[in-house]
Amino acid sequence: MLIENKRIAIVGGGPGGLTLARLLQIKGADVKVYERDLNRDVRVQGATLDLHYESGLEALRRAGLMGEFKANYRPGADRIRIVDGKAVVFFDEHNGEIVDDFEDQYFRPEIDRGPLRNILLDSLEPGTVIWDSQFLSMSAEGEGWKLDFKNGTSAAADLVIGADGANSKIRPFITPAKPFYSGVTVIEGTVYDAKENTPDIFELLNDGKIFALANNKTLVVSSKGDGSLAFYAGWKTNENWIRESGLDFSDKSQLLSWFKQEYSDWDSLWHELFLNDSTQFMPRQINSMPLDQRWETKPNLTLLGDAAHLMPPYAGEGVNMAMQDAFELAEKLTEGDCQNLHTAIAKYEVQMRCRASEVTSISLESTKSLHSPVALQWMLEMFAL
Repeated sequence: MLIENKRIAIVGGGPGGLTLARLLQIKGADVKVYERDLNRDVRVQGATLDLHYESGLEALRRAGLMGEFKANYRPGADRIRIVDGKAVVFFDEHNGEIVDDFEDQYFRPEIDRGPLRNILLDSLEPGTVIWDSQFLSMSAEGEGWKLDFKNGTSAAADLVIGADGANSKIRPFITPAKPFYSGVTVIEGTVYDAKENTPDIFELLNDGKIFALANNKTLVVSSKGDGSLAFYAGWKTNENWIRESGLDFSDKSQLLSWFKQEYSDWDSLWHELFLNDSTQFMPRQINSMPLDQRWETKPNLTLLGDAAHLMPPYAGEGVNMAMQDAFELAEKLTEGDCQNLHTAIAKYEVQMRCRASEVTSISLESTKSLHSPVALQWMLEMFAL
């Protein structure tokens, strides 16, 4: 096995990095995950994830974790209502019995990010994840790497995998390519005790998902198993809007005033999202890596997930691509017929970049269509297929 007696460092403890760690440990690898979070409970995890048959679910099958997934996923949370800005329902998946078929390649079960992360964390050997390890720098050391972290510690590794997300600090060691702006910005928020704090939206949501589309804008709302909801308000604006808006994103009154102006022709029902004191708001530029990425393969360094192929979230592919990266990379490192790590990484990267380019293109087209004058019609036609 190519990674026998190799020290493997995974930088980043998201679903992709943790899945890779699990798959490598099954094969007996010496692997550590370096994660910037102080501990596993310090940060609230975001919205729900729909896992796909050939990617996210396949990764869990290979990791031997489908039993744990089935015990923690949320039946019915994949049901969608498509509405316009006035909250008029045009498409509704809530009618009829919930049918969950894990043998159906089109079935995309939902799970909250927190439970998925816990499943993966609990599957790892004790001490695998080194918390409070924010990556600071890296330098060549012999035939491997020395990693330095913000807390003053360091680590040595023979192989490093960057799984550190959209703003990857490992990426520049491999490629000068940088993300570009998709043209869409979102404000993300979480509302706790949604039944109490957003009663009208809670009723419309019905433990599923809402896609509200009107006037080149989107509002995506997802229920969560803890009774909260997550939402993403997206619209087309200039690349510097977050900095130039002058908004204090911790001030709900400012955000409500902004929403009333930006979404002026939408129903007042949506104002519920901005009215309670516990809501936390986060502005995000929706960026993407270039479709035609190429780089010279390193013999002991590679990327997976958003670090390698950041894409917009409007096709639901990000976490699925990261988990597919994990099982394809693990396969090349442990089961392939490659003569050395360099060749194994090269084969993985060619396959990964080709797949990611196709999916990123779809995600960019979906982002454009959802923020267009014909968004509602486009999405209804897509679900009619």
